[in-house]
Parts: sequence; structure tokens; C-alpha cells
Amino acid sequence: MNFIERSKAIFEQEIAELQKVADNIGEEMNQAVEMIDACKGKLVIMGIGKTGTIGHKIASSMASTGTPSIFINAAEAMHGDLGMVDKKDVVMLISNSGSSHEIIDVIAPLKRIGCRIIAMTGNLNSPLAREAEIILNVHVDKEACPLGLAPTTSTTATLLMGDALTICLMEKKDFHAENYALYDIPFVSEETFFKDVIYEVSNKRLGMTVVTNANGLATGIVTDGDIRRAIQKFDNLKKLKAVDFMTHGFKRITKDNLLTEALALMDNNNITTLPVMESADSDQVVGILSIHHIIDFV
Repeated sequence: MNFIERSKAIFEQEIAELQKVADNIGEEMNQAVEMIDACKGKLVIMGIGKTGTIGHKIASSMASTGTPSIFINAAEAMHGDLGMVDKKDVVMLISNSGSSHEIIDVIAPLKRIGCRIIAMTGNLNSPLAREAEIILNVHVDKEACPLGLAPTTSTTATLLMGDALTICLMEKKDFHAENYALYDIPFVSEETFFKDVIYEVSNKRLGMTVVTNANGLATGIVTDGDIRRAIQKFDNLKKLKAVDFMTHGFKRITKDNLLTEALALMDNNNITTLPVMESADSDQVVGILSIHHIIDFV
């Protein structure tokens, strides 16, 4: 088999299917953008399996481009993770079939909480589609997998629909490049659960996250070391929140400090990152300085 030609054929097949998905986008996209933009809480994205992996990526993209968003694995939602969902939130449930029992099982509890629900599904006649307020259609006629077993084109369509929604929201919010640095700072609230703290630390790849109070001011940080110590110290990690194990008196610098001062502070305290504050008497974080940033700069 000529795998060069086979690869090109797979590309062509997926592109053709994706064009059909694009052609089917209608007023529901305007409605989804307006609903999420008007949300007073956060966007909660739920999925399982491979679509869950896509959902995780969409949530991460949203969060770093101005739309507060988290991902919850639907299989874990019924075991306590629904506690992270508030009635002010919009929930987007992702399921290609629209009938995965893990997804269907969370719909009634979400409606009792009072959330508005968006479905991203490939089956407009599914139980999920019937229960959702808005449906983003990611239906494809055929997977690229020759056996029709492995999600391929369908997951690509879901990813692309998520990208489209993310970019539309960026433009709706008039999000600019200078905003990205602020949203790319690892942030969790004091009430963020342990699992999601780990995700934020891992996702931003700085080995730490800032912890903020209800006013958005920094009250602590959580580092890789804090996470390891928490695992050793606490038995019930599922109910653990950032405020329970964060470091309170963290080292910091201001945006007016010299680079040499920051480097000396890192060296003296054997640390590799420093929150950068607006001023010496401020708890507003405006950036994160990493030893890697310094090395790249010099």
C-alpha cells in the first residue's frame, strides 16, 4: 500500500465531511455565543472518552481566551463533581451519539440546579438533543476509520466546532493579544477542587497556580510540592479544595522589580517561579515570571 496516497485520501475524506458540518451551521451558533457571553457564571463542558478529551481542550482554549470555563468528566459528575456546577453556569454536553448514559444521567440533575444546556452532538434525534436548549450539530456521514469503529472524523468535527465557538466568543468579547498573557496565568479559586487544581497546574506548565478569593485577589499559591504534600497528608482528596492546602505566605515580586532582584529571590529560596504583582501593596497578580523566561531572555 502507498501510505502517502492513503494519507492524502484520508485528509480529503475528512475535509469533505467537515465541509458538510460547516454548511449545516445555522442560527444556533449565534444563540450559543450569545448565551455563553451573557453567562454570569462559567461555561462547564462535559464529555467522556475521546469526546471528553476534545472537551478538555475546548475548555482550556476558552479559559485562556476570556471565557471562564472548566471541564468535568461526565462519568465522575454523579460522584460529587456536580458540586462544582452553579445555577448561573451554562453547561455544554458533548456526545456524538447523544445517548451515552453517563451524559444522559447528568441532564436531570443539571436542570434541577437550574443550568442552561447546550448539546454538541452528531445525532439530532438523540435523548441529549431533545433535552438541550441549543444544539450544535457535528454530524458526519462516515468516519475515516475503515472499520467505522474508532472516532476519527467525528472527533475532528467536534474539535473544529469547539474552535469556531471559541474564536466567535473571542471576537464577541473583543479579546486582544495583550489580554492573553493575563488569561494565560494559572488561576484557581479558593473553592476549586483538588482534581481541577492539578489540571490547571499541569495545563499551564509552570509547576504552580495562583489561588484567588471571590474578589479575584491572590491569597495563596499551589505548587507541585504542595500537591505532593497534600496527597501524603489528606485521605479524602475528592473534597479537598485549594484553600485547604495552598501556600499562604508566597514569595512575590512587582512589575517594577529588576530582573536581577527576581533571580536573587529565586536563588535564595530555591524556587523557579514568582507571581508578579501590580505593586508592593497589591494582591493583584499581573503575570508569572519563570526561571525559563529569564534563561530565554538572557
